[in-house]
Amino acid sequence: MTQATLSSKRALVFALGAHAIWGSMPIYLMLVHEVPVFEYVAWRTLFTLPLCLAIIAVRSNLGELSAVLRNRRTMLTLAASAGLIAVNWCLYVWAIQTDHVYAASLGYYILPLTMMLLGLIFLGERLTRRQWAAVALAGIGVAALAAGALTTLWVSVTLALSFGTYGLLRKTVAAGPVVGLVVESMVLAPIAIGFLVWSAKAGPGLALGRDMLETFGIVMGGPMTAVPLLLFATAARAMPYTVMGFLQFVSPTIVFLLGLLVFGEELHPAQLACFVAIWAAAALFIWDLVRSTRRPAVRPV
Repeated sequence: MTQATLSSKRALVFALGAHAIWGSMPIYLMLVHEVPVFEYVAWRTLFTLPLCLAIIAVRSNLGELSAVLRNRRTMLTLAASAGLIAVNWCLYVWAIQTDHVYAASLGYYILPLTMMLLGLIFLGERLTRRQWAAVALAGIGVAALAAGALTTLWVSVTLALSFGTYGLLRKTVAAGPVVGLVVESMVLAPIAIGFLVWSAKAGPGLALGRDMLETFGIVMGGPMTAVPLLLFATAARAMPYTVMGFLQFVSPTIVFLLGLLVFGEELHPAQLACFVAIWAAAALFIWDLVRSTRRPAVRPV
């Protein structure tokens, strides 16, 4: 694997960039609101693959791709991560299309705690006292939110577990960010093609091409998928997974605000109090993180 160096501050920028894109995803998904969930995810997979292959060709990473394709253990890991991200994509798009924006937001509020737990258990990482205090404060807020959303809690928990485990696999697998995403797309591509062929012949037909703006939204699924995942995977390989986990509070906060301001979902006072607790925890954690990044640190990508 090609080695590069990424400073802690740059990794932080990459991670925040990924979460900013993911947080704004509901606005983008308005373009494809009428596209069936599985069809959209199928197109998303197929439009991601050529984009990543082009990046590999430009960066001359074909040797790394060939090595990964010959490594059985790496391929099995990436096949598992491909399945997890497919489940996550399908459920997230379904939640947005069926007006369960807060359920999606709660899922990504549970995700940071899931990622930090995985980092502590499987990677032997540690938190500072301030970070533990932030985790406790966030845990109270998340628990209160979950207690008030039991009917859609399965959506939130599945989103958190699928992406949390996906991130852990991508952090530890012997494949770079771009190559890993290419292999995941290659694993899912036959399924996607099969589903699209079925939809075109025996199913309800395809949405691609029926409306110019909608078609643009479908095609944009490639870069909207590839860019944040590449930023996330790059940052995850250079930062502790517990830290990456807590940064996940950025995207659901954006989703929460969109649900309130754009999608017009009702906000109850108890929900607001819980979100304020989570935001305060995120502020404390990020403040402690920024203080630590003032010390120079370089990690291998």
